[in-house]
Amino acid sequence: MQAAQTFRQPLKPLDDALQELLAHAKPLAGSQQVSTFDADGRVLLQAAVSPLQVPPQDNSAMDGYAVRAAECVVNGAGGEAVLPVSQRIPAGVAPDALALGSVARIFTGAPVPAGADAIVMQEDCEVLEEGRVRIKTQPKTGQWIRRAGEDIRQGATVIEAGVRLTPAHLGLAASMGFASLNVARKPRVALFSTGDELVMPGTVAPQDMKPGSIYNSNRFFLRALLLRMGCEVTDLGIVPDDREATIAALADAAMDHDVIVTSGGVSVGEEDHIKPAVQALGQLDLWQINIKPGKPFAYGRVNRESGTGFAHFVGLPGNPVSGFVTFQVLVRPFLLRLQGVQNVLPRSIEARADFALSKSDKRREFLRVRYNERGGLELFKNQSSGVLTSTAWGDGVVDNPAGTTIAVGDSVRFIPFSELMA
Repeated sequence: MQAAQTFRQPLKPLDDALQELLAHAKPLAGSQQVSTFDADGRVLLQAAVSPLQVPPQDNSAMDGYAVRAAECVVNGAGGEAVLPVSQRIPAGVAPDALALGSVARIFTGAPVPAGADAIVMQEDCEVLEEGRVRIKTQPKTGQWIRRAGEDIRQGATVIEAGVRLTPAHLGLAASMGFASLNVARKPRVALFSTGDELVMPGTVAPQDMKPGSIYNSNRFFLRALLLRMGCEVTDLGIVPDDREATIAALADAAMDHDVIVTSGGVSVGEEDHIKPAVQALGQLDLWQINIKPGKPFAYGRVNRESGTGFAHFVGLPGNPVSGFVTFQVLVRPFLLRLQGVQNVLPRSIEARADFALSKSDKRREFLRVRYNERGGLELFKNQSSGVLTSTAWGDGVVDNPAGTTIAVGDSVRFIPFSELMA
């Protein structure tokens, strides 16, 4: 009697999986008004429209003297203009109009007095007796003057809604007078790992580890990545390889979290209980992605027992590099979109491969690489999904299409870790 054949669905292309995943990522309801001091990394919900122009008035870009350029003409005999100093203008002081036939001592950032049309650096001047100054160069009209509004125009939208704020954005917001900003609330994320083999560092000494046990590394880098994505993280520890325990953990996590992220148990083994547990409580929409590393990836929904909605579910593979990569290419954009960010894809650059990949793979590969002293990329020697060393050693990944070999000198698509983990 012939055994029944098991039919497997084809692997889902990464771009299709990401598109489907993002379709589920509706921005979370609710917002927060936070101090601009504390808004780094938050996502702006209300565009920052400037109530004023920056700078508010013409000001000096240098320490020196405010002058009328026409009064500083060097005479034909080789002499230099000598003019009296009529006032001193530090930053924060409203100046008088510049008296005819005089100059004003001025400092960086100070308002330019009416009548002045140039600034002469103090290095191009010589202080003489009786409050006079020799101008040793012929100034050009407008030199070293920062014009009012040259940075920001009044009424301009300076920071668009949906931008993830950086320190530069905070400085911009402060320059427009914003003491606080309206931002998206942080996604509430529950994180747990599955696996009877997992041991937390510090609980068992290395020499006392049981055969088959491993330290839980995924829990550490996933929590750090979630925090970098602006999430509030609840660490629910390690759930044993048991279906009922997994169902209970998922049901509990769904009660007061927006997203549940798990590590391990999403493959097809007998001890992988995540898939049936999610299906028991809700639905599973994605499964088996055509990438390497990271094929066993799951997305679904866990319904709340209260009947008030659901929590998104993301199941990452247990192999550490697989979990690391799938988080970056799928979970990171999903979490950003939940916070209202529209441009969620990481930027890549073209770089030179200083390595060869003679054997292609049927899956789209994310190869761990780093820059060498010649400005090219070198490949970590062991690309196994269990070798986490490659992620600490590398500067980023090469996004290599399925079925593609690489020769030394080829141009490849490089995604820096600095872009993925900003």
